[in-house]
Amino acid sequence: MAASDSDDVNLAYDDTADDDYFCLDDTDEDLHPPQASDSLDDDQLQGSDSRNDDDDDLLQSSDRHDDGDHDCDDNDDGDENALEEDDHDSPISGQNFSVLTEADIRHRIKDNIAEVSSVLSISKNEASSLLLHYNWSVNNIFDSWFADEKAAREKAGLFLEPLIESPDHGSSICVICFEDYPCDETKSTSCGHRYCNDCWSSYIKTAISDGPQSLLLTCPHPSCRAAVGEDMVGLFASEKEKNKYSSYIVMSYIESKKMIKWCPGPGCENAIDFVAGSENLDVSCLCSHSFCWNCTQDAHRPVDCETVTKWMSKNSSESGNVNYILAFTKPCPKCKRPIEKNMGCSHMTCRAPCLYEFCWLCLGDWNNHGTCNRFKGNPEEEKREKAKQYVMKYTHYFERWATNQNSMKKGAADLQKVQTEQIEVLSRIQAQPLAQISFVTEAWKQIIECRRVLAWTYAYGFYLPEECEAKRNLFEYLQGQAESGLERLHDCAEKELQSYLKDKISVEGFIEFRKKLTLLTRVTRNYFDNLVAALQNGLSDVNSGSSSVSKKRKSNWAAAAVNAAPVLDTNINDNSATAPAAAASAMEPWACAYCSYENQSSATNCAMCGRGSWTCDVCTYANSRTSATCAMCTEAPEP
Repeated sequence: MAASDSDDVNLAYDDTADDDYFCLDDTDEDLHPPQASDSLDDDQLQGSDSRNDDDDDLLQSSDRHDDGDHDCDDNDDGDENALEEDDHDSPISGQNFSVLTEADIRHRIKDNIAEVSSVLSISKNEASSLLLHYNWSVNNIFDSWFADEKAAREKAGLFLEPLIESPDHGSSICVICFEDYPCDETKSTSCGHRYCNDCWSSYIKTAISDGPQSLLLTCPHPSCRAAVGEDMVGLFASEKEKNKYSSYIVMSYIESKKMIKWCPGPGCENAIDFVAGSENLDVSCLCSHSFCWNCTQDAHRPVDCETVTKWMSKNSSESGNVNYILAFTKPCPKCKRPIEKNMGCSHMTCRAPCLYEFCWLCLGDWNNHGTCNRFKGNPEEEKREKAKQYVMKYTHYFERWATNQNSMKKGAADLQKVQTEQIEVLSRIQAQPLAQISFVTEAWKQIIECRRVLAWTYAYGFYLPEECEAKRNLFEYLQGQAESGLERLHDCAEKELQSYLKDKISVEGFIEFRKKLTLLTRVTRNYFDNLVAALQNGLSDVNSGSSSVSKKRKSNWAAAAVNAAPVLDTNINDNSATAPAAAASAMEPWACAYCSYENQSSATNCAMCGRGSWTCDVCTYANSRTSATCAMCTEAPEP
């Protein structure tokens, strides 16, 4: 915001001060929306090239703050550094997202301001005001500006000429406090309305404390829409207020972007830039928090957001208590209060003041009670039995969901311990370089991801309709195989690793352990890839008219597993049970279609996962090579 052509040029500050000021750290407040392209330039808060003593103080203050803060720009090189966004790539990124740190966000803001300032030949202060009023959309600014510059300026409160004549010498009356001040003790924005420094300070500080709407602050004059920009904030706000104002700018930029969201992790200040059109909605931040881009709940692949909402609502509601009361209590026949049976006999006595005595089984008056062993249809009893079954079903799925959630959290803590302590210990004791031990970290990351997926499959199973028996059978089979594979991997990473952290093992022994853990990691990944793919497709591999599984889909699974199969020349599972084939038709090694392990030609079952070499097209069970019919459903293999 350019001030009037008089003393107000003192509102500007120098390039370096601008950078440091913008780097002042944040506060988590609400934000004003924006929308646009990329980063910010070093002169963002600059109004012109002049300086005064206040500017020098701001520069020194900002430098001190920046030394203790994260490195925003390393500055003085200005645009050059700001545009080198590739040098600030996030450590965690995926095909569908990238993580933006606060420094990355500020670089994007600076680039936007620099671009608008350069193309429109205006100050960076004015460019900043335009971006705030146009929701950070550079294209919208250009369209509006070149269509009608005057209208665009009026919208942002930027005036080419002062609205009133402002004296550049002598004295001036502040129309807020009505005191007479020398002109050099008053300031105005581009409109020319002059106010004393104290009134400006109070006005700006109050606006910043009120929230993000201070980004669109205008002149105190009731009918004036001239913008009060960052130059005035730099002059009259305290360091704390500058930090808060700076955080409003960052939040404004993020909240204007449809494809950028803040990470909901506790205390995290990063944002996630999502790639439009990506099928996988799960994203992970540098803080290790994973969440769903669509609903911002914890990552819940392969379950959809609607199911997650229902499941979480159910877990936090009182419906479970109501069902428990209905299933495991009976109403007193007299006062109707629910009563839970806590002793062995069927003689029940209601609590005072009722004290009614009745039979638990038939609810008849105990004083006139004979026998109640004859069957009589009772709608209430049927209703109670259904509620009991419902509670038992919910308890089954909730217990396993909660257990895997806890195992995932424990796995995250174990991974932290592995990365900070055990990796170095393992490297030292086994005399192995760190690069040769990364397989342990990869195994733990796979465990955490698989625990997350497995937990949400139980929420999926709870809502799977009972009448879809074929789908339920396929779901439970795939889930069971994935869970078994995960338990083997988790057990190996958690228990077998301990012996290598205590004593020096032979190089051959350590290589065998590395092969085993690496292969188990890959096997488990294949299990869960199959499970996730099946659930995301709605278990469509089950034909609607029968319980059979699509042959095409089955062959695709097998092909994918074979292509991913590692070629190993040793059997790394010492405890696996292998049996010689009665008659091996092929002398070549064969790859298991499920875990991708390459077996010897004489092996009847997979040495790693124990499954056979042909898979039933009806129930997907993996059978022995010598089996004539499926051991699960007795179907014969397809010719």
